[in-house]
Amino acid sequence: MLVLAFDTATPAVTAALHDGARVLAESTTIDARRHGELLAPTIETVLSEAGASLRDVTAIVAGSGPGPYTGLRVGLMTAQALATTLGVPAYGICSLDAVAYGSGLDGPFIAATDARRKEVFWARYADSRTRIDGPFVDRPADVPLAGLPVVGAGAALYPDVLGESSAPPYPYAGSLAALAAERLAAGTSLDQPRPIYLRRPDAVAPGAPKRVTA
Repeated sequence: MLVLAFDTATPAVTAALHDGARVLAESTTIDARRHGELLAPTIETVLSEAGASLRDVTAIVAGSGPGPYTGLRVGLMTAQALATTLGVPAYGICSLDAVAYGSGLDGPFIAATDARRKEVFWARYADSRTRIDGPFVDRPADVPLAGLPVVGAGAALYPDVLGESSAPPYPYAGSLAALAAERLAAGTSLDQPRPIYLRRPDAVAPGAPKRVTA
């Protein structure tokens, strides 16, 4: 097993390589505006550090969001393109699941990432491996905390409402790869690399041109 995982659903452009036992290499750059420019070099970096090539990869895993439309599609389109080129399967895992897995928490908690527009993407977990509700998008004040701790950068933006956030802030690819490898080894069925959109994209198709009258 050699899993190449990456996520572009948040400002973290992150990639990692996992051999089924451990993370061989991981690289992350925080830049909310350059997902398309940074992902390919980041993938090349982790392959080089691990002493591997794309032809060695046996599975591709991409964070499927939720996240902003433009950044999210960079990772998912790359996953589909690489899988087709290499002839290997591609999978998608909820990016909040990677945040949750990276927390290592054993009890109930909420993971939240920044959804912009003064909102957060969030989901509720029984432990670091088990999502029990969500994902959703809401204003911070509308997240039903029920006294639970919160992890993720979404919470860090609104500490007065969501409380102090615990690490990790982003869905780092090392966690994404480790979670995917664990599920694959257990024979768990993984989703296809399709985006989790909780809002319509900002861009809309232009309407018909207005008639000009003399």
